[in-house]
Amino acid sequence: MRMVKLIMSWNIRAGQEQSYFEFIVQEFAPGLMRLGLQTVEVLYTIHGNAPQIVTYAVAQDLDTLQKIMRTEEWRRLMEKLQRYVTDYQQKVVYATGRLQF
Repeated sequence: MRMVKLIMSWNIRAGQEQSYFEFIVQEFAPGLMRLGLQTVEVLYTIHGNAPQIVTYAVAQDLDTLQKIMRTEEWRRLMEKLQRYVTDYQQKVVYATGRLQF
């Protein structure tokens, strides 16, 4: 089994910054942990042509990640995240231990 990394990126909706950060700290991050994902890195872009937020979370293997992504809690977290963000993208790669985009 190989660890996989879920790479998620998005921009925060204008005017939603405070609500967004409250959601991330109080619901999103704890929800990912409950589901079995470990957030290993969060990048915040201040200036430039890149997504404002890039988050990396790892799962023990692809099968585990796929099961997580089929749960009701995952669906609920993703739906609620969409209230606060635009341009959401995700991809899954095998974890290498290095920064991956």
